[in-house]
Amino acid sequence: MVKRRGARSLWLLLLLLYAGLMLFLLSVMLHEGWRGGRRSSPERDYEGGWNRSPLRRLCPHLDQSLWAEDGLDGTEEAAVSPPPRTHVYLHATWRSGSSFLGELFNQHPAVFYLYEPAWHMWQSLYPGDAESLQGALRDLLGSLFRCDFSALRLYAGDNLTSAGVFGWKSNKVICSAPFCLSPAGEFNSTAGRRREEVGLVEPKDCEQRCPARPLRDLEAECRRYPVVVIKDVRLLELSSLRPLLRDPGLNLRVVQLFRDPRAVHNSRLRSKRSLLRESLQVLRSRLRGADAAGRALQQQQLHRGGADYLVSGSLEVICQAWLRDLLLVQGHSPPWLRHRYLSIRYEDLVLAPHKELHRLLRFTGLPALPALEDFVLNMTRGASYSSDKPFLVSARNAREAMSAWRERLSREQVRRVEEACGDAMRVLSYLPQDG
Repeated sequence: MVKRRGARSLWLLLLLLYAGLMLFLLSVMLHEGWRGGRRSSPERDYEGGWNRSPLRRLCPHLDQSLWAEDGLDGTEEAAVSPPPRTHVYLHATWRSGSSFLGELFNQHPAVFYLYEPAWHMWQSLYPGDAESLQGALRDLLGSLFRCDFSALRLYAGDNLTSAGVFGWKSNKVICSAPFCLSPAGEFNSTAGRRREEVGLVEPKDCEQRCPARPLRDLEAECRRYPVVVIKDVRLLELSSLRPLLRDPGLNLRVVQLFRDPRAVHNSRLRSKRSLLRESLQVLRSRLRGADAAGRALQQQQLHRGGADYLVSGSLEVICQAWLRDLLLVQGHSPPWLRHRYLSIRYEDLVLAPHKELHRLLRFTGLPALPALEDFVLNMTRGASYSSDKPFLVSARNAREAMSAWRERLSREQVRRVEEACGDAMRVLSYLPQDG
């Protein structure tokens, strides 16, 4: 009897040891499999996608916590009822075609469109550098998306009205019924028409026929729309929007517009007098990370360089910001950005306007409109590529606008842009001039 009990105890002990060994081996295999899965993420070149490893080496100081899991993955978001309103931020830079992109949303009757609201803040806080203004800009956007325009008075004064915000002379909400009512019998004006009508507003018509209204009236009108779109050019980096993108109640989407940096530089040179203050604010961001000697040298360069130096130097800062944005979104984007980001190239938009318009509408949840399809096509088939008023949206010859830099920039200017922006250009599939 004692022998039988001893044998049973021995078998039980061996069984427990075996089970423990199997659990240990299983845990090792799972751990190694997880590590192997992390290592085996495919790396794609810039023509088929974005290559993560080279980009990480180009931006070694980028905050790695941006990719950290924060509880907002696709599964959890799908379980939450979607909010009734969609908010869209058009992330772009100066002279990249952003006004044309924004106009497509301005024309859609389901959209309340805000044109460059951060202009007031930058003018008020000049000459603050662009990087130091990112937090204030993000907070301003958070208020504006919720149709609270009171924050604008901090920068533009208490007397601010609808006649002074959001590109009001061409804004389809401010210049259309029911917010703006033209006098009875006025049929020839482009202002005061039904919001559903697609077509550019003549600024003089809106100025003459749409009287200024209090901001509270504009806030009430904003709340009537299912989609609110803000276009601005003063946000340097996408990561600044992280708190807004993580807010499930805001339901924020980001559309980022890119354009060939050589074309951007060509356009910026033609408008350099109008962009001096903004270029200086962007370029002054370099001073933040420099030591005392470096700051003194850069200050001297800022004062001696002239307008061309400001424009070209600020473009280099912008291209570096583009590169950090591309690193953030390429491959497996962080959870707070997943399914909330769409990139578009200006060249693709003007060469295939219907295709890219449909991408934009699907991403933002807006219905397609035949009149808007006709509008986007006509806007890219103008008689010439430029206008006497470069900041006014008008029909342009898109193909000429794309290649104008080849005729207007010297080989030395092209070389400098390609040297400053080459890394971003490769990721975005912009070939060098001699490539």
